[in-house]
Amino acid sequence: MAIKSLSDLLAQGVEGRGVLVRSDLNVPLDNGIIGDPGRIIASVPTIKALSDAGAKVVVTAHLGRPKGEPDPEFSLAPVAVALGEQLGRHVQLAGDVVGTDALARAEGLTDGDVLLLENIRFDPRETSKDDAERLALAEALVALVADPGGNPAAFVSDGFGVVHRKQASVYDVATLLPHYAGALVATEVEVLKALTSSTERPYAVVLGGSKVSDKLAVIENLATKADSIVIGGGMCYTFLAAQGLSVGTSLCQPEMIETCAKLLEDYGDVIHLPVDIVVTEKFAADSPPETVAADKIPDGKMGLDIGPESVKRFTALLSNAKTVFWNGPMGVFEFPAYAAGTKGVAEAIIGATAKGAFSVVGGGDSAAAVRQLGLPEDGFSHISTGGGASLEYLEGKELPGISILEQ
Repeated sequence: MAIKSLSDLLAQGVEGRGVLVRSDLNVPLDNGIIGDPGRIIASVPTIKALSDAGAKVVVTAHLGRPKGEPDPEFSLAPVAVALGEQLGRHVQLAGDVVGTDALARAEGLTDGDVLLLENIRFDPRETSKDDAERLALAEALVALVADPGGNPAAFVSDGFGVVHRKQASVYDVATLLPHYAGALVATEVEVLKALTSSTERPYAVVLGGSKVSDKLAVIENLATKADSIVIGGGMCYTFLAAQGLSVGTSLCQPEMIETCAKLLEDYGDVIHLPVDIVVTEKFAADSPPETVAADKIPDGKMGLDIGPESVKRFTALLSNAKTVFWNGPMGVFEFPAYAAGTKGVAEAIIGATAKGAFSVVGGGDSAAAVRQLGLPEDGFSHISTGGGASLEYLEGKELPGISILEQ
């Protein structure tokens, strides 16, 4: 069954109706300052369309990983302000999730108003493995948009970054209300379907980030589909160790070395590793960099970026690609001295895109790198808001938050 879209809901008319929206507003916060507002900006079109059409919009979202109870460090207060600025209208923040303040504010909403509930993960039922507990929270969320006068409420799923989770605000609410995919979720699904079905070749995959274990399933799944898989970031050191090389004090997962060796044995013609590494003595922005060959990493040093020769080789691989999927930075791009690898590879993808390639950036770290390094966002075909969800989709897994929308 086809997923019903936001435009299907708007076509019915939403004026005066309560609409619950699950957004992904999980932005990096440092002392209340938002580091990268990308996810907030991406959430605006759906919320704005509903508000402009006269819906009473109740938004639910999470931030960070609070332990199932209120924690001021993870309050959505700064997000409510930023969301209001992006929408050009006041966004109320409830002082709780589904408590007395949320209920009172929801009851007081007028057409076009937007209410953001406090961090949904302050309620332990959101992530509970107990179906009954999750359903109870979902019912309380639905009560916030229910109209005693009988005006039908609706649920719009627009938090793509969480659709791989079977959680109350993602999955269970969709079992209780007429449900629709928001603009963001609909676009993401369309893009990922294109990546898995009708990919033009050559198809290049660029993987970075810290752990091989996070990307293992996607490597195994894409190794048979992609023409080349370029590996950088912290995960490349486990692969180098699997080749019998010394990686000094670089990030490495010893328990994954055997698995990496098997991947290299099976897909050595597809997997491409760095040939040089930018190393240093300690994990610090001011620790002096030194470029060495990948097989000459000194014992007391750690790799924090891929080197210029690796960027050249990876650029050659990417320059003729017709489809590119990139997930994970090539190094510690937050430190200027160790950002060149990520920037170089990103520029290679932008170059391929300019020549007509279809390029997808998946994952919060990669998207943040694009913005932090001053690269043009429109240089890529699509920048995804969901790293884990994108990877699980490409692994061929069923995403609960998508499959429920198809019912």
